[in-house]
Amino acid sequence: MRFRILFPGIAASVVVSGAALGAGWVEEAVLRRAIVEPLVLAMLLGMLVRTVQRAATPREAGVRFVAKDVLEVAVCLLGATMDVPRLFASGPALAIGIVVVVPLALSAGYAVGRAIGLSPKLATLVACGNAICGNSAIAALAPVIGADREEVAASIALTAVLGVVAVLGLPLLMPLLGYTHYQYGVLAGLTVYAVPQVLAASFAVSVLSGQVATAVKLARVLMLGPVVLFFSARRGAVTESQPQVRSGALGPWFVLGFIALAALRSFGVLPDAAANAAKLVASWLTIAAMAALGLASDFRSVRRVGARVMLAVAGSLAVLLALAVSLIQLLHLR
Repeated sequence: MRFRILFPGIAASVVVSGAALGAGWVEEAVLRRAIVEPLVLAMLLGMLVRTVQRAATPREAGVRFVAKDVLEVAVCLLGATMDVPRLFASGPALAIGIVVVVPLALSAGYAVGRAIGLSPKLATLVACGNAICGNSAIAALAPVIGADREEVAASIALTAVLGVVAVLGLPLLMPLLGYTHYQYGVLAGLTVYAVPQVLAASFAVSVLSGQVATAVKLARVLMLGPVVLFFSARRGAVTESQPQVRSGALGPWFVLGFIALAALRSFGVLPDAAANAAKLVASWLTIAAMAALGLASDFRSVRRVGARVMLAVAGSLAVLLALAVSLIQLLHLR
């Protein structure tokens, strides 16, 4: 009986996410790499459908299920991709620098968002998306901090727009700063929004820049685990005095699963094949969840906070760029 209620929303989410994957494939075939990820496309397509339709539909229950429960499963599976020892593979100095820069960027980005007038949750999502790994970070953190669907939609949609601008504009800074290809690779890896956009912004300059940027970006991605754990523990501490809203004695189930899979992966218990399979399934589930998120929102809800979110994203990106330039200078990278 419950499945009959959920099925229309699940089916709609699958159809929209399939369309987004198809559009991403076309984009990659034409442009050689996806500038706008299927995850973002899925959310935008879902929002378009909801905006055109306007009225509530029988899909609502299933859409909520995919946007929340399926997303939590995806976050749990992301733990299998967290190979922590890789953080130090490119040298301890740069690795330690990344560990320092990410929380600084997150804190500064949050401060910028709050100063502009964003809610604490929306400011956190924007800051986390810029500081770590874009859509994946926002999607993973949203259920941990209890963000509303409109906040998630606004942060992903508008951060993605600035991400494209960064891809187009960042190479112009290389001659202005007098950077070598290695230095530019570090800059791109530290500042650009999502992994596909890092590839677009760096390999267009040189193979060396692309290789360095990819390694640095993946190190940033690894910071997602500690950040999720931090906010989970912080939320747990807040709800400790409010037992009626606690969801678990130790934390949300998907965060505990994330920790367990990350530990298994880092200690070599989880083989590469299993980790790659978990990564692929997590990617599909996240795209479906973003499609559902779009089907539960519309463009009018994003437009209401659009200008402030855009300013927060731009301010957060400027801070991250300044931190990256400072780190390159401090470490005397050449």
